[in-house]
Amino acid sequence: MALFPSRYTSRSRSSLPYLVFLLIAAFFVFKVDIIISQTYYSTRRSLENTPNRIVVNPGKSPERDDSLPIVLPNGTFHQHIMLSWGDDRGKILENGELLTLSLDKQSGSGFQSKKEYLFGKVDMQIKLVPGNSAGTVTTFYLSSQGNKHDEIDFEFLGNSTGNPYTLHTNVFSRGQGNREQQFFLWFDPTADYHTYSILWNPKCIIFYVDGMPIREYKNPERIGVSFPKYQPMRLYSSLWNADDWATQGGRVKTNWKLAPFVASYRNFSYEACIYSRLNSSSSCNTDSPPSSSNTWLTYELDRTSRAKMKVLQKKYMIYDYCNDKWRFPKGPAPECKLQ
Repeated sequence: MALFPSRYTSRSRSSLPYLVFLLIAAFFVFKVDIIISQTYYSTRRSLENTPNRIVVNPGKSPERDDSLPIVLPNGTFHQHIMLSWGDDRGKILENGELLTLSLDKQSGSGFQSKKEYLFGKVDMQIKLVPGNSAGTVTTFYLSSQGNKHDEIDFEFLGNSTGNPYTLHTNVFSRGQGNREQQFFLWFDPTADYHTYSILWNPKCIIFYVDGMPIREYKNPERIGVSFPKYQPMRLYSSLWNADDWATQGGRVKTNWKLAPFVASYRNFSYEACIYSRLNSSSSCNTDSPPSSSNTWLTYELDRTSRAKMKVLQKKYMIYDYCNDKWRFPKGPAPECKLQ
């Protein structure tokens, strides 16, 4: 039997394979952005272990505060943050209330918290690289160390002038990631400061933008999936070049004539359980009933907040790993049914 009816000309038959090829190529370009982003974190982690990195002595216990959470409404960067790589490309200014990271063709830069946390809520106001930020990646995340590390990510993928940043979120547990959700923001993140927050407790992880939850990742241990619950994490941020993949699959490269690229940070605050490596213990007792000072430790989104989040996701989410049948042909990850 002929594949096409006889009314089709030989010319149309000859052009059909090219049309199919173009459709497949367009689909592949979109998917490759997600796939390549899975390997980027190892590159970023190697950057953060460059020789000029300031490393906290793991044998020295951080200061302990047994009054449960630490609250620093306008915390001073000098006291609580250390510039960890990039030589002098990172700067703490305005008496410790402003921090900037810069990127040029030679290097990016980054910082980390001086203390480790085992659960917490961290808030940071960030103003991203303005103008043509193609090829640049600004990160803000919590992470433990080691091959089977835990990690909770905000990643801001730059773009050419006039095109939106992509906000990329991910959750790693025991070294396993592949849990991405991506968003376009409903504002220009380069025009002013906006607050990005991570709430991490034994029940869930919630990502916030300007106080609005955009993603909730519930603890899936009851269905046999690990959850970031046992490894203390530090807060990290970095600004670095990833023009081999970050913008439109690597097709748009960094314009180094515009360097240095600068991201700015202010109004860092946190409520957290401070972890002591000396005692292998946290300043919080997660078995105790919640009090007015640590309600975040047991917080979950209620029905109303979750409904508002779903509306926001419908408008601004551009990728959800739970709906990607191409990457996961055997079906979505088990935890997707809880989200």
